[in-house]
Amino acid sequence: MTTTLLDETGIKRAITRMAHEIIETYQGDKELALIGIQTRGVFIARRLCDEIKKTEGQHLPCGELDINLYRDDWTRISHQPVVRPTEIPFEVTDRRVLLVDDVLYTGRTIRAAMDALMDFGRPASIGLAVLVDRGHREFPIQADFIGKKVESAYRQHVNVMLSEHDGSDHVTLT
Repeated sequence: MTTTLLDETGIKRAITRMAHEIIETYQGDKELALIGIQTRGVFIARRLCDEIKKTEGQHLPCGELDINLYRDDWTRISHQPVVRPTEIPFEVTDRRVLLVDDVLYTGRTIRAAMDALMDFGRPASIGLAVLVDRGHREFPIQADFIGKKVESAYRQHVNVMLSEHDGSDHVTLT
């Protein structure tokens, strides 16, 4: 059985709310930068940056990070890791970095992202924004900004579809 958690309007509302929460928390901090985790986290980060610019007029640096070589489970996923681009067009050292991803589940992806980020410098702080938090942590990681919190069974899947990658916007639970 498939349940729609967020439709296009719901995703837009969640991103708008998250952007406003980020604005309120960081209050124009010039050292703030967003880094989206490949793949869908990149698109969410871009949307957040666009919404913050539209609301506050503040242009935030926005990068993208591939974590596949840092994962502790890539051998379970495939024989060869699929490496995507990492583009961080700004200095990471002493910045307040907000990592952005589509779904927070076990925390393994975020742990890998923090390891990868450290290869680029030493941020002043690292925060986390996710579109969906579905629980079931294996690491002590929590999001600072959440679009939607979902109660799910361990065997269920949260599927985030974004127009930039998938042709349409929606989030389902299967």
